Amino acid sequence: MTYNVLLIEDDSAMNELIVDYLKDFNFICTSFEHPKDAINEISKNTNYAIVVLDLMLPDMDGFDVFKKIKSIVDIPIIISSARGDIGNKIHGFELGAEDYLAKPYEPRELVLRIEHILKKYNQNKLIIGDFVIEKKSKEILVDNFPVDLTKIEFEIFMFLVENANRISSREDILNHTSLEANTKNRIVDMHISNIRYKIGDDSKNPRYIKSVWGVGYKFIG
Repeated sequence: MTYNVLLIEDDSAMNELIVDYLKDFNFICTSFEHPKDAINEISKNTNYAIVVLDLMLPDMDGFDVFKKIKSIVDIPIIISSARGDIGNKIHGFELGAEDYLAKPYEPRELVLRIEHILKKYNQNKLIIGDFVIEKKSKEILVDNFPVDLTKIEFEIFMFLVENANRISSREDILNHTSLEANTKNRIVDMHISNIRYKIGDDSKNPRYIKSVWGVGYKFIG
């Protein structure tokens, strides 16, 4: 699974290093050197899985950037800063930072911290493509708009999402949801059609759920 990372770092060399390094670990990293540009981006696009935030930034203090981001979207934030004293660390964690990496550090350590946080964070929350899914409350957002699925539609959708980019047969869907085992294939197809309609997908030119002729379906993640 690919995750989107938002990096706010005004050191251009550090910025480039982190972006290139994260690519090797299946992260798509979008970076900004100016905090106001990053805030503008995340106000329009909340499909980021995590933020890596420097504190020493032009025009705005990093802690003010932190609070602004959190007011826009509930997202895990790693503070990455040369301000490694205990006072700054305490303040960062009091604000709700998931982690605090004092510079200098090895990029591999950043990757490990990101992976650990996302694993913990995504036990109840899943971010994939245009979707944000709250597993416990069964809430789904697509492009920041809520999607109202029935219980069985949610089960089918989650099964496809959790098997993204793999073909799921109709039998697989029946075996992993609360649909009756003797349910006809056309009933599965009907539920898929309803899901597509609700998430704004087009069966003829699908962005999310692709039909695999004679087999089943594949979620494109």
